[in-house]
Formats: sequence, C-alpha cells, structure tokens
Amino acid sequence: MIELEGVPELIDPVMVAAFEGWNDAGDAASTAVAHLDREWKGEVFAALDAEDYYDFQVNRPTVFLDNGVRKITWPTTRLSVVRIGGDKPRDLVLVRGIEPSMRWRSFCNELLAFAHELGVEMVVILGALLGDTPHTRPVPVSGVTSDPDLARTMDLEETRYEGPTGIVGILQEACTHAGVPAVSLWAAVPHYVSQPPNPKATLALLNRLEDLIGLRIPLGELPEDARAWQVGVDQLAAEDSEVAEYVQTLEEARDTAELPEASGEAIAREFERYLRRREPGTGPGGGPGLATDGGDSPFLRDSGSGRTRPPKPERPAPEPEAAPESEAARESEAAPESGPQPSPEGTSEGTSEGTSEGTTEGSAEGSSDESGNGDSEK
Repeated sequence: MIELEGVPELIDPVMVAAFEGWNDAGDAASTAVAHLDREWKGEVFAALDAEDYYDFQVNRPTVFLDNGVRKITWPTTRLSVVRIGGDKPRDLVLVRGIEPSMRWRSFCNELLAFAHELGVEMVVILGALLGDTPHTRPVPVSGVTSDPDLARTMDLEETRYEGPTGIVGILQEACTHAGVPAVSLWAAVPHYVSQPPNPKATLALLNRLEDLIGLRIPLGELPEDARAWQVGVDQLAAEDSEVAEYVQTLEEARDTAELPEASGEAIAREFERYLRRREPGTGPGGGPGLATDGGDSPFLRDSGSGRTRPPKPERPAPEPEAAPESEAARESEAAPESGPQPSPEGTSEGTSEGTSEGTTEGSAEGSSDESGNGDSEK
C-alpha cells in the first residue's frame, strides 16, 4: 500500500467502490464512481501497490508526456475522499480501480484496513451485468446484501447466489466477515448493446445510490447523455428489422412481468423519491436539488427524484425492481434461472468485461453462461 497523503478525518463516511472488468458491463459502475469523484472534486489520499495485485501483461501500464517528460501510469486501485457539506454533512471514500489479477484476499484486507481506520459506516459496491433487458425501458438496479438485518431494514435482497464470482462478491463477503455493513448495487445492461459507455445505466446506479445513502448527487450532463444514448440505439435498432423485433419482444416480456406493480408499491416509491429530491436544503452544500431533468486465510476483522429520466418509448413502463434475466438470476432465489427478471446478488456479478460486439450483435463475451444471463454475484 502506498499512502500518497495523510489519512483525513471524516464525517459519517460511506465507502463507494467500483472495479473495471468482469463486474462492469458497459463501464457503467466505474463511470459512476468517476462521476462522483469529478463532480465533488475528490482528493486522492492512497493507492494500492500495483505490483502486489496486477499482471501487467493483462493490464498494461501506459506512457504519456507531461510537459515533454515521459511518465508512466500503472494500473492500480486508488482511494479518494469527497466532502459533502450542508445541514447534514457526510463524506464519501471512493474506491476506483481494476479487478485485481491475484491475491484477492490481501487486496480486500487492505481496503478493509482503510475502512476501519477511517471509521467507514457502510460499504457500497457498484456493479453492472449483461441481461435480457430492453434499452427502451428504465434500467433495472438490484440491491443485495449478505446481512439479513440490513436486507430487512434497507429493503434489499438477501443474496443466495452460488457459483463463480468476481471481486465485487469477494469484497462483499470480506466486509461481512469483518462486521462491516455492505451492499452491492447491480445495474442490468442490454446484452445486445453492451459496448461502453452506457450513461443510462450509470445514471440508474447513481439514482439508486442517492436513495440508499440519502444524498443528493449532482448529475451534470448525465441525463442528457442518457437521452442521446437511447436515441442513438433506437436509430441503430430501427435499421435492422430482426433487432427491432427482438427489442419489441423484450419490451413485451418486461411490461407483462411488471404490470402487477404498475399501480402499487413501485409508483408510491417513485413518488416519494420525487418529493425527496424537491426538498430544499437536502443537496450537497444545503442548496436546492441538483438534478437536471471463502479460503483458509481469514479476512481482516474489525474488533470492536427530482431526477429527469430519459424519454421513454411509446409505451411507458413502470420502473422495475429486479434485474433482468442474467447469470445473476441464479444468485437470487426470488427468480428462477431462466426467468426474465433474475435478482442479482449483487444480482449479478456481472459478466461483462468487455462486452458485446456491437449494439445489435448479441451478448458479449462477458455475458457469461450461454443462457444470456450475467454472472450474478452476490
């Protein structure tokens, strides 16, 4: 571990983490953390030693020129802090990096050591998976945890996933063993348009994070980027009749599955979010709302919307609660493996490292088990 600066004293900190790679379909999760860091001007205070965790033939360093001087950037995981003022100040510890190539238990222990030293109250890990979800509907985001009490008090799903996992699943279990409350939020990315970026999925993750930690997140240009992304995918799909027909099939399946909730809890929940985001003094700085339209080795233990959605297609659909069918589906007992709306354990530990070949070409290599489902991880 390389400490770049002194460890700051924080107020009610929450750690928010995302890792590029298998758990990051469409780069949606890592882009969400990068957005938080940029909008709130995060200050990097530590980085993990790249040689301890990365295979440089897999994740290669890059060379760049700085005022004529050649420098190297090594792949690693960095920690930064953002301070959010207002009537109820709260700080965030942002963890952003690449899924490590080796020594995952030591990797998680280092992050947990920081969490313990900084007094982190909860760890939220963001992920994205490939699934059978139409790009024309709201992005499903599932919240999962290994803690039954946390699942009950925060209206989350308790993970039941069994199978291959990624660093998101390993870190969540490490937190559980260390007694640190941990939640994974998983966004479902259409497998037929998995190439990054996916601002619509990033926006959905930030909206769910906003609800979970009770902070108003400045969205900047994300809503407009999400609308432009959807228009672009609409145009590409319209050029291929088979793809257009497939998207319509996904829409019908989605709308039918969610119809029972159209007049119930989902609408009430969405209305409550809308009212919360309109309340003055709840945003960063207290101002008005900012929305614009395992192993033998033990883990380290702690001793002790006013948001604007992109335009919807002609047939509006209620906002879903569960992720689309994906390998993640296996993670959730709530949905059968083949069901259209599996619930990620982090419902998925997503599958997409790199993702699909194109907007209309079927699922990407990351979309793991040949069923089109993303690995769900929880």
